[in-house]
Amino acid sequence: MTDGIFAFAMTLLVVNIELPEGFHPKSNQEFLARLSDLSDTFIAYLITFFLLVSFWFGRAKETGEPEMASAAYAWAVLLHLLSVTFLPFSMLAVGRYDVPGAVWFYGANMILLALTAIAISLIAERDSGRSRARPNGRVELGILIASAVLSIITSLFAPDSAMLLYLLNLASPFVARAVYQR
Repeated sequence: MTDGIFAFAMTLLVVNIELPEGFHPKSNQEFLARLSDLSDTFIAYLITFFLLVSFWFGRAKETGEPEMASAAYAWAVLLHLLSVTFLPFSMLAVGRYDVPGAVWFYGANMILLALTAIAISLIAERDSGRSRARPNGRVELGILIASAVLSIITSLFAPDSAMLLYLLNLASPFVARAVYQR
């Protein structure tokens, strides 16, 4: 139950990073400048997130909970959760603003999510001493990274269509099945 309270508090922190209402950037530079105005709020969010992490680590070490089997695993999970908590903000940015910077922010969030998920998987394999014949989700996560990169590139010349490249992820199960059948 305590872990859930920490997770809830960490998620609520990002809700306080608000995009300005009534702001309609006409250029990518205007969007990025306004986003940089939120840098103090982002810094406060990160500091508070990692303070909560330190409290959670301290509590987990005292109780000897299983998630502390490996510090590397715990850090990978917490970095993954950090990217999860940014999802509402990056989704709002890309949903409200039709500029490349919003797509970049969302794409970076997706790439961080995928990379931390891969790290979690690799660290779990290392810690258990067993590698999997079929690495769980790595093909799908690779497709997510590729679609994010393609979306970011497309945003440079067609920001209003860039998000459509995430539809490539619908092919993930088929691609993974084809890869694993080899």
